[in-house]
Amino acid sequence: MKKLLLIGFWGISFLCFSQNVKPMEDKNKDEKALLVKSDQAELEAKKKAAEEKAKLPKPYDPKADAEQDIQNLIAKAKKENKNIMIQAGGNWCIWCLRFNQFVQTTPELKKLVDSNYEYYHLNYSPDNKNEKIFAKYGNPGDKFGYPVFIVLDKNGKMIHVQQSDVLEEGKGYSLEKVKEFFGQWTPKKS
Repeated sequence: MKKLLLIGFWGISFLCFSQNVKPMEDKNKDEKALLVKSDQAELEAKKKAAEEKAKLPKPYDPKADAEQDIQNLIAKAKKENKNIMIQAGGNWCIWCLRFNQFVQTTPELKKLVDSNYEYYHLNYSPDNKNEKIFAKYGNPGDKFGYPVFIVLDKNGKMIHVQQSDVLEEGKGYSLEKVKEFFGQWTPKKS
């Protein structure tokens, strides 16, 4: 009986030790390799975004007197029967810069905006959060992020707030959705 138990023990031991089991340190190497690859991809994406951001125009002015600028736009909008489109965000925001570039370099959007709106880039940054102005419009950046659009009629009355993510497509913006948004809030011609 002892021989039988001994043979059985050897047989089971042989089976157990013959399995292809990775030592723990090899498993950790694989996990670390995955983390390194993930970190590298993230760093590469951040680098590309920084390069793109560096090339785009910076339309936000943290030193601007936004309250006075908007009052001036209201006076101009009344004379020209236009609405006011406020694009709130900052030069730190890649999506804000992308939207500005998209509108400025897409002829049909630029024409639609220039014909119907006084356009303003309302700065939100550590340098100038424009808290008083944002509070006046219900702090839409807190709710929707940036960019966020505030549409005023020619008298300065807020008529719409638009989040921007619904206008996105891939790593940019949808021409049709942006065109529809701008078209929807053009002033009513009398």
